[in-house]
Amino acid sequence: MSSTKDGTMIILSSPSGAGKTTLVKLLSKKKNYHISISHTTRKPRQNETDGKDYFFTDEKKFKDLINKGEFLEYAKVFNNFYGTALPPVQSKLNKGEDVIFDIDWQGTQQIKDKKLKYKLITFFVLPPSKEVLFERLSNRDMKDKVIVEERMKEFNKDVLHWKNYDYVVINDKLEDCFNEICSLIKSKKNEIKDNYSSSFIEEHVNKLIT
Repeated sequence: MSSTKDGTMIILSSPSGAGKTTLVKLLSKKKNYHISISHTTRKPRQNETDGKDYFFTDEKKFKDLINKGEFLEYAKVFNNFYGTALPPVQSKLNKGEDVIFDIDWQGTQQIKDKKLKYKLITFFVLPPSKEVLFERLSNRDMKDKVIVEERMKEFNKDVLHWKNYDYVVINDKLEDCFNEICSLIKSKKNEIKDNYSSSFIEEHVNKLIT
């Protein structure tokens, strides 16, 4: 049972390129949520800093942390490992600080399965269309067409996990999506009825995968 003094866990997941990382950074900046920094075995991108964006490590060290039971969740995505260390997350939550996670559906399910005492709110972020998703993937540091195509192929599989989340939001205009997430978090925390429509989301998902 969550204490009223404990912080809340907020998860954002999405298919690659839908914009969850940008939203997580915006929520951290404007709402003072602490970003849970994941460990990963993938190489840093040009604009990424070790210890700020990720803890970059090699596969041997990552597997050592798995064997020691250090991770709250971990998964292998696009041939790289990603994982969230448990101790720093618990420390913040126990001090009443909210922690936001930028993780995929596999990690989200692992956290849900652990049934921790803290309040948990989960979001799945979708693009407005496949065309917009392709454009976003092509315009970031993924100039390699093979990588873009690989992520587009995974999209149809990833999007099917939307039903396992509390809320699904469409990231068309960033500021609108941000405001919607903030409103839903407030409603969920205060146990107030919201205007969320799962039928609308289901229609959007059907358009994306056809």
